[in-house]
Amino acid sequence: MAEQKTTKLFGTDGIRGRANEYPMTGELVMQVGRATAYLFRNRKEKKPVGLGSPLSNTRRAKILIGKDTRLSCYMIEMALASGICSLGVDVLLIGPMPTPGIAFLAQSMRCDAGIQISASHNAFDDNGVKIFSADGYKLPDSTEAEIERLVFSKEELEKFRPTADHVGKAYRIEDALGRYIVHVKDAFDEDLDLQGVRLILDCANGASYKAAPLVFEELGAEVVRKGVNPTGLNINDKCGSLYPENVARAVVEYRADIGISLDGDGDRVILSDETGEIVDGDQIMAICALEMKRLGTLKKNTVVVTPMSNIGFDLSLKAAGIDVVRAGVGDRNVVEAMKNGGYNFGGEQSGHIILMEHATTGDGIVAALKVLEVMRRTGKRLSELKRCVKLFPQVRADVRVSRKEPLKDLKEVNTEIAAAEKALQGKGRVFVRASGTEPIVRVLLEGEDHAQIHQLSRKIAASITRALG
Repeated sequence: MAEQKTTKLFGTDGIRGRANEYPMTGELVMQVGRATAYLFRNRKEKKPVGLGSPLSNTRRAKILIGKDTRLSCYMIEMALASGICSLGVDVLLIGPMPTPGIAFLAQSMRCDAGIQISASHNAFDDNGVKIFSADGYKLPDSTEAEIERLVFSKEELEKFRPTADHVGKAYRIEDALGRYIVHVKDAFDEDLDLQGVRLILDCANGASYKAAPLVFEELGAEVVRKGVNPTGLNINDKCGSLYPENVARAVVEYRADIGISLDGDGDRVILSDETGEIVDGDQIMAICALEMKRLGTLKKNTVVVTPMSNIGFDLSLKAAGIDVVRAGVGDRNVVEAMKNGGYNFGGEQSGHIILMEHATTGDGIVAALKVLEVMRRTGKRLSELKRCVKLFPQVRADVRVSRKEPLKDLKEVNTEIAAAEKALQGKGRVFVRASGTEPIVRVLLEGEDHAQIHQLSRKIAASITRALG
């Protein structure tokens, strides 16, 4: 089971909750903005001043803010900006932008931090805050804990209230989208293009609705656009990577070469092959890893995944001479393991794919481009490429709960887990964890017999409902 975070605000991927309810209220988000500004401003002031740089003493710290298309993003954007400016730090507002775009632009524009307002794949009435440091990486636990300490202590922040011309300013940046599009296109082999490729693209009415179609079209593809009409209320609403079957059907209908389903903030992707079969994150990673190994670009011949990845993924890649390392759930944990181990490729079955040569976090558009690159380079269709990995039957269940308690303390649940593990006789696995972003406990079972693991999954899910429902 995954280790539970001890912070009150931050989960596995930033702060998340129902918009305008704790913790996603304007008041608390303003405090998060103040705490973030205070922390990164202090880091800026501690940097040594170079000789011959008379302006370096007066340069303000600056923080980039992007968002997805949720109605509540306006409220949260203003609260964050107000809190940051109140600490004498400038704000760069760039509007709707995929989360990986914030990571890239924070680094590219020499910002001291970047903040994305998004609840990723959640419904529109949720929202969240993801914070990136100046190098484009998500914050480590220690930094999140320090921000949280500042939010709740308040006294330290109250001592610092700049006035007059020391108050921060907020600017609208108009060309940020173009910068990100150019960056993403650079990830595609310059000797290739997408002329003659027809693809179905679902942007989940989210943050990628402008950028993603332009990327693929500028590379020459014929793009059938879906999920590109955000209303503020329809993000992830029966569309995007949570509903890849929509694109799968459209691929067959339009006789397309590939279907691409992004999530609300554009950091994950699920594909569909030309026959209408869904291609998940494990299959995407296998395709890319094998090609990277062939080209000699897969560092240490290793891929980093999470416990959610299928055991068949491990076996298939090991047979090809590729090692598999498992990190904690969440793309942030995958990235951390990649950095610590000196690896450059990893991801999650859910579609977070991290190609460290091109991005510091999951980027759905980049991942789709890399698969298209393999298709163009080899001349193979996606249905053929995905056969490189043989997946075991897998059953997943999301059990909604009314409260959170450490799973290790739930006797009945642990009894059912032990019984399932015994029934599988070492020819499968059981993985149960509490979600870090939603009031859900996730149950995953793998084994040779689909009917068996389905029955075992239902028993574990029922025990969780009795204990926490």
